Amino acid sequence: MNEVDLLEGVLSKTADVIGGVGADQLSLPTPCDAYDVGTLIRHIGGWILVFEAGSHGRTYEGDAANHRCGADPAAEFREAAAGVVSGWKKYGFDREVPVTGREMPAEQVFNMTLMEYLTHGWDLAVATGQPVPFTEEEATAVLTRAHATLPPQFRGEGMAFGEIVPVAEDASAMDRFVAFLGRDPVPPMAR
Repeated sequence: MNEVDLLEGVLSKTADVIGGVGADQLSLPTPCDAYDVGTLIRHIGGWILVFEAGSHGRTYEGDAANHRCGADPAAEFREAAAGVVSGWKKYGFDREVPVTGREMPAEQVFNMTLMEYLTHGWDLAVATGQPVPFTEEEATAVLTRAHATLPPQFRGEGMAFGEIVPVAEDASAMDRFVAFLGRDPVPPMAR
């Protein structure tokens, strides 16, 4: 599977999970401690706009942290995700990409996008009792990219990522991925 196909698959499945969230589930907790389901959907929706702009070489002028979704968050996400994919197809990887006011290597931004939506797609699926839709191939590919992208200094108390959670050697690729990002592969809401 090529890079853009990987991204397209992860984004499409994340959109499906968003679409599967019921209105009565918005206040449920998620494995992402800072967010309930509704807040996580807003976060996902705001950041896809940042990544869409960046993939086209633009800077997002809005405030992703205060994004508010309309009546159909899944449709909004799908539209922005299609823009992300088209940006990577059109402009490729040999460039710097603007994200949050600075330019970063394209490969790093691409990897961050994959990590963001594989993680938060998993968060939403687990929080709302939906099947986790991502394949072992997708999780393995994104885990490899996460190892190359996420340095230790971004982990720990007050940081964006928790410490790596130990898992069994025979754990699934998805469990190894979320554990690498500092999440318990079997969070309390999934027990």
